[in-house]
Amino acid sequence: MSESIMDQGSVSLEIKNGIGTIEFFHPASNSLPGKVLAKLAATITEAGNNDDIKVIILKSAGERAFCAGASFDELSSIEDRETGHKFFMGFANVINAMRKAPKFIIGRIHGKAVGGGVGVASAVDYCFATKYASIKLSELAVGIGPFVVGPAVERKLGTTGMSQLAIDAASFRSAEWAAQNGLYASVHESIADMDEAINVLATRLTQSNPEAMAMLKKVFWEGCEDWDALLAERASMSGELVLSDFTKNAINSFKVVKK
Repeated sequence: MSESIMDQGSVSLEIKNGIGTIEFFHPASNSLPGKVLAKLAATITEAGNNDDIKVIILKSAGERAFCAGASFDELSSIEDRETGHKFFMGFANVINAMRKAPKFIIGRIHGKAVGGGVGVASAVDYCFATKYASIKLSELAVGIGPFVVGPAVERKLGTTGMSQLAIDAASFRSAEWAAQNGLYASVHESIADMDEAINVLATRLTQSNPEAMAMLKKVFWEGCEDWDALLAERASMSGELVLSDFTKNAINSFKVVKK
């Protein structure tokens, strides 16, 4: 029996010279089914607890999309609230793992980020991008809403930026727009240029005081201590909406268009 699309995908961790590089992959534009989300959260926690790692880089494989967000195949298969809540908790767990990791996480956004992918990019501590890394919060377009990733996106873009993305759910905003609004620290002409800049910063951070960086990260995330409960509540909201006929029809229509 062939492997289902929901069972595909991978997450890896490479440690070199004090830098822990986490890479996730899925053949469907680096979308995130539940199994990949669970592995990603666990790997982030593992890297955060590894004394050989001084700084973390988060990236995805390939040269096209950074992350297409939630797996639409998995979304369309959800039939009850418990399953829906569990799926959206996958994104909550990834965001909270990044929030709690006592090390800076550098994001490498080489291509488009959609839906949950914008949430992942928003939850890193410092984010590099290429000019191809446009963003879109597509959730409302498929009958849900960016409830789980919303707090992370709002923390970076502010309420105005987040609401613009959430309401105009069919439109991409450019990488330059994302940088001007605080999501990206810098935007580069090519992947090679971006990787060079990432390596410079990551190498410098490996020479910094780990205790100072851990304390500074806590300061950056002050006011988010309730996110375990908040994101769980938001996961329930999305898990309920995904059961509606409106949302199921919208997701199925979207899958047909993508084909």
